[in-house]
Formats: sequence, structure tokens, C-alpha cells
Amino acid sequence: MVNEVLRKIFGTKHDREMKRIRPVVDKINSLEPQMQGLSDEQLKAKTPEFQNRLKNGETVADILPEAFAVCREASKRVLGMRHYDVQLIGGIVLNRGAISEMRTGEGKTLVATLPVYLNALTGKGVHVVTVNDYLARRDAEWMGRLYGWLGLTTGIIVHGLNDPQRKEMYRCDITYCTNNELGFDYLRDNMKFDLEDYVQRELHYAIVDECDSILIDEARTPLIISGPAEASTDKYVAVNKIVPHLKRDVHFSMEEKSKTASLTEEGNAKVEELLGLENLYDPRNIDLLHHVYQALKAHHLYRLDVEYMIKDGEVVIVDEFTGRLMPGRRWSDGLHQAIEAKEGVEVKNENQTLATITFQNYFRMYDKVAGMTGTADTEAVEFKKIYNLEVSVIPTNKPIQRKDQEDVVYKTEKAKFRAIAADVKERSAKGQPILVGTVSIEKSEALSNALKKEGVRHDVLNAKAHEREAEIVAQAGRKGAVTIATNMAGRGTDIVLGGNSEVMAKKVVDDENAPEYAEVLAKFKSQCDGERKDVVAAGGLYIIGTERHESRRIDNQLRGRSGRQGDPGESRFYLSLEDGLMRIFNGERIQKIMSMLNIPEDEPITAKMVTNAIEGAQRKVEGHHFDVRKHLLDYDDVMNKQRTVIYRMRREVLDGNDVERTILDFLGDVTSSLLDTHVPELGKKEQWNLEGLNTALSQQFGIRLDFKDGSNSEVITNEVSKTVKDAYERQKESHGTVFYPSTKNGSFAVD
Repeated sequence: MVNEVLRKIFGTKHDREMKRIRPVVDKINSLEPQMQGLSDEQLKAKTPEFQNRLKNGETVADILPEAFAVCREASKRVLGMRHYDVQLIGGIVLNRGAISEMRTGEGKTLVATLPVYLNALTGKGVHVVTVNDYLARRDAEWMGRLYGWLGLTTGIIVHGLNDPQRKEMYRCDITYCTNNELGFDYLRDNMKFDLEDYVQRELHYAIVDECDSILIDEARTPLIISGPAEASTDKYVAVNKIVPHLKRDVHFSMEEKSKTASLTEEGNAKVEELLGLENLYDPRNIDLLHHVYQALKAHHLYRLDVEYMIKDGEVVIVDEFTGRLMPGRRWSDGLHQAIEAKEGVEVKNENQTLATITFQNYFRMYDKVAGMTGTADTEAVEFKKIYNLEVSVIPTNKPIQRKDQEDVVYKTEKAKFRAIAADVKERSAKGQPILVGTVSIEKSEALSNALKKEGVRHDVLNAKAHEREAEIVAQAGRKGAVTIATNMAGRGTDIVLGGNSEVMAKKVVDDENAPEYAEVLAKFKSQCDGERKDVVAAGGLYIIGTERHESRRIDNQLRGRSGRQGDPGESRFYLSLEDGLMRIFNGERIQKIMSMLNIPEDEPITAKMVTNAIEGAQRKVEGHHFDVRKHLLDYDDVMNKQRTVIYRMRREVLDGNDVERTILDFLGDVTSSLLDTHVPELGKKEQWNLEGLNTALSQQFGIRLDFKDGSNSEVITNEVSKTVKDAYERQKESHGTVFYPSTKNGSFAVD
């Protein structure tokens, strides 16, 4: 009650922030007539002018209004797009190092150009981070025209580039890249033996697109660079053969929430019998026990065309948040090998970790980080706690007209799919475009079959149709179009009602500068404008969710595809008690109640209890995932201190600093530790362990000493220190000094 009164008097935090930003927007708008009056050459000359002003002591904040006004005017001339006032607000928030929450269709890609241009003027480099290679390439080419016109260079980091190419791209003023490529380049750099081979420079400013997906969802899994271990793969194949003989709830139990398996006593005996072992829990068999658990998980928790696909004879992971394939990524701890054995493809050697980092610790190394997404406010606490990032909800350019209908719940999945197919058939016949969201490849193909039975033409967008992604999404708003899509998070392409005339024109004439392009574009634009009127009359884009995702944000991202820029739209989720989320949380209890009430299979339920159970399940899963991320970060924070020290020392060595001084410090530290352990200064002589000291000296330095009776701790300390130093000098004389050329000043460093 008190909070409500305070909000009415002072406004919300977001209201107060928008009030503070408004004068800056007014200042940018006041400069617009001045910028419009400049010739192209005069406008381009603003870039070197800003760069000189920054070198002479002005700050990024000082030149922000002018730089934003220049970028807006250049965008009008080069891209034909003028930033709305709300996009200026989004750009100001991004420049502050905060998160701009902007609805789908509000033009986040264009918003980013404002702070990107401004911060690139410093010459320290700006990274625009996207979720996949396609978006990085598309945005770099699209917005790169604007930056190039203004005199800045644009680079792009995607899978498959070699080191010289990467180095060149990172030296650009602006670099578009994916989060995985950034993290792996950082780890690879810190495994190199010459600073000249490093591809990244200091991490200055990053804007993370779809930041909730990258900084929250993907942050559950650390980036790992691994090398092959020498262990044999035979055990995976042997264990895989026995798993089909083990019965669930008889020989083993499975915990789906935490994705763990455990053997029962009967299961232990069965495994020992099948593998010909006396005792599965004998320390010698600990590896086999681990393989059994991983094989059980592979068979019962990881499903083909859901968590992974088989492509070109390899098991390829499917990203659970975006539905995209992740080539080159492998599950750790032998799980990937267990799945390879299950699917009968080549089982590759298990890997050992060579370098690792979490996204949390990687992005915290930047001087300034900002983020963009349509759904961040629900995770505001985590963004603030982990990354010290504030979330600002940016107003929409036009009021939202989408109608979000109540969920409908069916008893079985078959009944749910029948109801969806009937709904889709009826609405598409009226010309309304429909986007159906599924949670896996498997479900999208099952629904596709249901629509085929009804004779409904449709497109399927999942990891198998990855190459056609942009084309399918761009045309999903055409009259009567039906599109089935797996996880619409971060697709990055707007669904335009009536269709996207530019995509259609480029399919016919690839070159925009070709003489016939304008004519073809005009023809398709006229066609799309006509279709748009029919689609708006039919109610706009209709979104159907076929299952609740573990995260409410992914559901909201699907809904957000409809109702862009004030368009009409509608959304509804169709659920069943056999859905994964319902089955894991309270599904059986609700199913029993339905059976008792004798509710027919094809009759939907709208009981509040069911809706509450679903929301409760989502909150539990979100809470569980937050705990996973928090524990991962706690663990990595310890490693991060070690990683920071080691990587800094490696740089010092490669940079030609005095390595010998460091080596002597190490020798002193190790010697002191050995003496403190075996000859404590304040300890009694009876407590000394001179034989133990000699053993340790032999192991560490290859020396032994003959300690005289009656020696005190000071004498022993001096004798040990001198002998260790002499051993080091002999080592230098014997092996010579190894030099690595410094990359900084041409001098040489001792190693």
C-alpha cells in the first residue's frame, strides 16, 4: 500500500529514468535541422572532428548529442531509416552500460548503431555480440554500410576464420561476433607462445544482443577448450550393450529435474552379472560405474531430434534455448561418447580440459558492457547481482494491440495437436498468418504431420532448416502463411505483416544495384501492401505456443513476435498434461483429478489450478537454473583468480619482462615453504624432520644436504637457500639460457 502511494507521487524507477533522459533526446532532436543542412562530405567530416575532440580531453558523454544526431542523419541517407525518439532513448541507455529492454520489432539492430558509433570514435574497439553467425554476418553487412560511410571500419568474427583473419577483424573499429567465438578466442590467445599471435586486444565496450539468452541462459555452461585424452573408447561400447537390459524403477531410478541416474541394489547385481564383475564399487571399477551412469542418462534423458541430431555421422548438440545446432560443441564427462555409442556412430576419444571460462567472468572483463533484449526485467536482480547491469524498460513507439488469450490444457498430447491443427486450418483459411512455436525438433515434426493430415500447407523452421531461417521468418506474416518454429529466441528477423518485399526481391535479383532490382522490388512491395490490408483485417499474426518452456522469458519472446509497431495480433498457448514440464511437476496429480471427473480427452481444461501449477513449475525450474548459474560462478570465481594470475604472468613472460626475477621469487617461495614444514623456526629440534626435508629437496631440486648435528634453524635455512641457488646457476650453465623474442620492443626475455 505504501509502495503504491509512493509510486503515484514519485513515479516508478523507469518513469524517473525516462524523465532524466528526455532532455538529452530533446537536445539530439534540436540538432536535426543543423545536420540536415550539411552536405554528405560535411557530415562525414564529423567523424574525424569527434575523434580529435576525444583526443583533446572531451568525453564520450560530452559529444553524445552531436554524435547521435550525426548517426541518425547518416542512417537516413545510407539506410533509409530514421531513429525514433524511443530508439534514441534505447541508445542512451546502452551507452551508459545498462540493458535496454525493447519489444520485438522496435528495431534493436538500428538502436545499437548510436552507441556503437559513439564509442568506436575512441579507437579502442567495440564488440557487438549476437547469438549466431548468421546474425553477426547479416548485421555487420547491413549496419557496416552506415559505419563505412561515416569513415569507420567494420569486422566480423564467425566460425572458420584463421588467426590472421581474426586479428584483422578485431583491429577494426567495430566488430560483430558471437559470444562463443569471443570466449574461445580469449582462451586460445592465452595458450599461445608469442604476443604477435594474440588476436584480441583489450576488451573495451560490448553490446550484447539477446543478452538474456547469452548472459543468463547460456551462462549455465562454461566455455571449455579441451584436448584428447588417451583413454580407450571400448568401455563406452561395452556398457552401451548392457543398458537395454536394465529396467527403469527396477534396476535404476531417474531424476528428470536434476538429470541424474542411480542404480538400485538389484541393478548393481545385474550390471555386475552382465559385465562379469565381482564388485562394481571396487575402486578399480570406478570408471565403469561412471560409464554406466552416463549411458543410462544417454538412453533415458537425451533424445534424438530434441537434445541432439545426427548430422554427417556425428552427434551434434541442439541449443535448448534457440533450437540451433552447435557444431564443435561436446558434452563433457563422457556423456557425448555415451550418446555416440547409443546412436552407433564413431565414438571419439574423451577430452581433457585445457582452458575454461564462464560467460559471467568473460563479460565482466570489459570496461563497459550493455545489453539489448525484449525480455530482461524479470531477471533484473540477477543482471544487477552478477554483472552490475541495470535494466531499463524502453517505451514502445506505438501502443501494443496484441491480445494474449488464456491457456487451454488438454489431457493428452494427441488431443492437443488435433485441437491446434483444427484451429490453424480454420484461421489460415481466413487469410490470417500463424506462427506455431514448439520446444523441440521432434515436436515440430509431429505437429507438421498433424497439419499434413488436415491438408494445411506450412513451413517448418528448426535446426534441420537452419539455412532457410531468414527467408522463412521474413515471410511468416504473409496472407494465410503457417510457420512451425522451434524456439524463436533471438531469430533477429522481423515478421512483417503482408510479407517482406526486400527478401522476395532479392530472391529474384540478388544484386541491389542491378537496374532491374528497383522494378522487381516495386512489384513485390505493391503485392505485400495489398496482402497487409487483408492480414490486418483477419486479426494480424496469430501466435500458438504448443508447450510451456522451462523459462517464461522464452514464452514471452514467442508471444512478442506478434504485435510489432502497433500491429494487431493474438497469442494462445495449447498445453497437455503429457508435456515435459507438466509431467515433471504435478502432472500425475492433475491427471488423476481429470480421470476422477471423467473429463473427455478432447475437452480443454481452463481450471485456474492447472494454470497455477504450470506457472509454479516454471518458477521452480527458473529458481533451479539460477542456483546452477550461481554455483557455477562461485566455483569459477575461485578459478578466475588463478586464471587471472597465470594469464598475467604468461603475458609478462611473452612481453619480455624480467623472467629471471620471477623464477628466483618462485624458488624462494618453494624453499621457504619446505623449511617451514620440516624445520619450523619456532619449533623444538625434536619436531624437526631433516630426512623429510632432504626427500622434498631431492624431489623438487635434485639435491641432498648433509646436516651437521647442532645446526640451528638459521644455519639450515642459509645452507638450503645457497644450495638451491647454486643448483639453479648450474642448471643455467648446463642447459644455456632459452630466449623468446619479445613482441613489444625487440628485446629478449629469459625463460
